[in-house]
Amino acid sequence: MDAAKKEAPAVPPHRERPQPAARATGRSLAKASRRAAMLDAAASLFAERGYKGVSIEELGAAAGVSGPAVYRHFSGKPAVLSALLVGVSEDLLDGGKAVVTESTTADAALRGLVEFHVDFALHQSDVIRVQDRDLNSLPEDDKRAVRTLQRQYVEVWVDALSALHPDCSLPLLRHRAQAVFGLINSTSHTLHGNLKARETARLRSLLETMAWAALNA
Repeated sequence: MDAAKKEAPAVPPHRERPQPAARATGRSLAKASRRAAMLDAAASLFAERGYKGVSIEELGAAAGVSGPAVYRHFSGKPAVLSALLVGVSEDLLDGGKAVVTESTTADAALRGLVEFHVDFALHQSDVIRVQDRDLNSLPEDDKRAVRTLQRQYVEVWVDALSALHPDCSLPLLRHRAQAVFGLINSTSHTLHGNLKARETARLRSLLETMAWAALNA
C-alpha cells in the first residue's frame, strides 16, 4: 500500500488536544459559576443594606472579583437586581409546576407545593427580603415580568386547591394561597444566621403544619 494512503497513527491519549466544544463547555460552566456567585453575593448584600446601599465595587468584592469584572456578566446594578428577582420568580413557577406534574393525587400536589415553598423560604430568605423591599427598584419591564410570573405561580396553587375544594370559589382560594405565602415568607424576616439542623427541621415542620391548616380552613 502507498505510504501516503497509510492510516496515520493514533495520537497518544495524553497528547490529545481538547475539542473546542469541550473547552467552550468548561468556559461556560466557569462563567455560570461566577455569575451565580455574584447573584448570591447580591442577595446577601441587598438584603442587609438595601439595593441602593450597595455599589458595584462592593458587589464584586463580595463575589471575589473586581468591580469592573461584574460588567462581564451584567450591564449594571439594575441588571443584577433583575436577574435575581426575575430568576427566582421563574424558578418558583417552574418548581411549582414540576411538583404538581409529579404528584399522583390532589392531596399530594398541595402538600408538595407547601413543602416546596417552605424549602424556598428557608433557603432563599435573603431573596425574599430583597423582593419585599426593592421590587420597585426594578426597571418597569422586569417588574411586570416578576408580577406576571408571581400571578402564574399563584394559579398553580389555586388549581391544586380547587382540586381538593371544588365547591370553593376561585377568589377565595386565591386569598388562601396568598395568605399562606405571607405566613411562610414572613419567616425570612426573623431568620438570623444559619440555623442548626434540628432548629431548621422544627421550623420546617411548624410552617408546613400551619400552612396546611390555613389552606384547608
